[in-house]
Amino acid sequence: MGTTRERLLRAAADLLTSGGREAVSTRAVSAAAGVRAPTLYRLFGDKEGLLDAVVAYGFEEYLTGKKALDVTDDPLADLSRAWGLHVGFGLSKPAFYILMYGEARSGEGLAGREAIVMLHRLIARVAAAGQLRMSVERAVQLVHATAVGVVLSLLATPPAERDLELSTIARDHVLRTITTGDGPDPASATGVPNRAVALREALRHDGTDTLTANERALLADWLDRMADAPSTTPVRAEPDGAR
Repeated sequence: MGTTRERLLRAAADLLTSGGREAVSTRAVSAAAGVRAPTLYRLFGDKEGLLDAVVAYGFEEYLTGKKALDVTDDPLADLSRAWGLHVGFGLSKPAFYILMYGEARSGEGLAGREAIVMLHRLIARVAAAGQLRMSVERAVQLVHATAVGVVLSLLATPPAERDLELSTIARDHVLRTITTGDGPDPASATGVPNRAVALREALRHDGTDTLTANERALLADWLDRMADAPSTTPVRAEPDGAR
């Protein structure tokens, strides 16, 4: 049965899934969990505290799915599959997703940051393979913002009118924007930004005893600036039929 807190969260999650945010009243949650209302208030404070906890609970479900994503020797394919998992979660659990990403809530906290850390790891693998054309940090922000925007846009559209191909188009476009298209071979990425990104990731993981901590920080800043410098190389054109 779990702890009292777990029963309350499970009850709140079920109500949120079936009836949306308005269904998650303290009275309804207490009744569904078989718990007296004072206990709920003691654990969560009020309805907003309960919703914050439910957001964190929903994020944990999301993160469990991401952790189950197998890592292969193709980091770009792994990133593409993670995109699909993100979109699938948003469309299958819209009430959770809107609470997580559509509203600023303290419940995002640690779980939300962990989701970004996992995305960072996926994109860092792309960088280490010499396939990233910008800094990892910029790529993470771009991929995250694009994915969240796509899902929120789809959720704002009546289900019968949703164009699910928008997710595929957005994914392919953002991956073309952040990557070189040169394949998983560091030697194939010859531009300065690509080399700067690859060196930045190599130093992040392997480090060097040749430089002091201050020198490493300065070098990291220089490499990030070179990685994100305005590119003179155009983003790859969309293949025929992509539009």
